[in-house]
Amino acid sequence: MSIQIFILSKLMEDNNYPYKLKKQLSDPIPLDQLGGLTESKLYYHFDSLAKQGLIETVEIVKEEHRPDKQIFTITAKGREELPKKIYKLFESTDKISDMVVGLASIKYVNREKVVEILEKKLKNIKDHWEQITNFEKQIQIDKEHEKFAEFMSGYVSTRTEHTIYWLEELIKRIKQREI
Repeated sequence: MSIQIFILSKLMEDNNYPYKLKKQLSDPIPLDQLGGLTESKLYYHFDSLAKQGLIETVEIVKEEHRPDKQIFTITAKGREELPKKIYKLFESTDKISDMVVGLASIKYVNREKVVEILEKKLKNIKDHWEQITNFEKQIQIDKEHEKFAEFMSGYVSTRTEHTIYWLEELIKRIKQREI
């Protein structure tokens, strides 16, 4: 879904072709390599978006001794679907690292709605954490498993506190329009 959001967002700015978008992803940081994005995956997503009617070919550029370049544009349906895909991305993940493309495309959605989604997510995480904390207090751990339980408790609490902190920070920065 992130790749398709990236493609649609770039086509909102200007008509484009797959290879050029891949190059944009790799400069200055090789995000394409870090994310495992190959040209074939990118072309697959262009094809998928075209089949859904979200993008269409507007021009075919022919160059001697080079493959034809298909230039794509976003359709009216694509403009309508982009915000839905972005909201769905925010709703479907708890990891900020999986929200990066949505955050980069935040100008195409209602910020207040994104904040609502994230605040609901934050509340769920906090509620779940409170349940776990209350449950931990009720459990009797035998001596043999004490060290393992301490390790797991430390790991889970640190990870959860980290998630809560950064989600709160993200919400604050979106509200302040820093992101």
